[in-house]
Amino acid sequence: MSQPSKYLSEMQSINPLGEFIRARRGATSPTQVGLPDGGPRRIPGLRRHEVAMLAGVSEGYYARLEQGREKNPSDQVLNALIRVFGLDAEAAEHLHTLARPRVRAADGGPTPRGDRPAAHLVHLISSWNTPALVLGPRFDILAANDAAKVLLGVMGTETSLPRFVFLNPVARRFYRDWEQIARTYVAGLRAAASLHTGDETLYRLVAQLSASDADFDRLWAKYDVPARAHQTNRLLHPGVGELTLIHQTFAVHGSPGHQLGTYQAAPGSPSEAALRRLLGGAGRRGSADEGRPVLVGEPGPVTA
Repeated sequence: MSQPSKYLSEMQSINPLGEFIRARRGATSPTQVGLPDGGPRRIPGLRRHEVAMLAGVSEGYYARLEQGREKNPSDQVLNALIRVFGLDAEAAEHLHTLARPRVRAADGGPTPRGDRPAAHLVHLISSWNTPALVLGPRFDILAANDAAKVLLGVMGTETSLPRFVFLNPVARRFYRDWEQIARTYVAGLRAAASLHTGDETLYRLVAQLSASDADFDRLWAKYDVPARAHQTNRLLHPGVGELTLIHQTFAVHGSPGHQLGTYQAAPGSPSEAALRRLLGGAGRRGSADEGRPVLVGEPGPVTA
């Protein structure tokens, strides 16, 4: 099976809950849960009977969960698995979402909102001096205000943050903590894939990244979800050098799958001063387009 078809088959699985807990089982060592370390195992992680024992269920029941033959696990069972695997709040919420899926469309999954940002969001960020983006469900930049276009000018005309991170060598210099950023986007794509099993555009993106970058393959196999909504980004900007910014994303009520993303420096910090110099030096020249976010499909979507 070719690599792209391998990922297509995996992402179209009708058993995302089973895949998630199987991946978490493989990522959890015996010592993490207080079991004796019996040395190297043929397959990393816990065995099924160990998870079942720790969660207080039968081995047969747990096997049915992984195989997708048990469709309605109780909250008690889910919470026991959260405890066994040591899931954080976001991963725990994702587990509950997989176990209680929304009504799925005929194509196998709910379809995320299209790739045009809501007009009120575009208008909202246009007046901000803070770098701000409207992101689609696959981390495409659907709109960027002037400040964001200056900050992310290294992306050129690329509008996909995952493609920039994995396929453009500039990203590994721009993001000082590249591994952390990469894990965040893979986790976000993983979450989207498990919740939107009919999203062919997402399949194509994952196939492209998996065929082009070994690091993407490595991180995808870890099955970390979901993406962090609040993260410190250390950037090496060609205009002002090092910047430490808080990148925050917010879900947008009324626009399923869309997020509002902002970048802010700590008040009074050297990064705040550097960001101010960067944005001031960009020369707000009073063009007719000043303050108007560029939308996907227009020339130069995120250039300075």
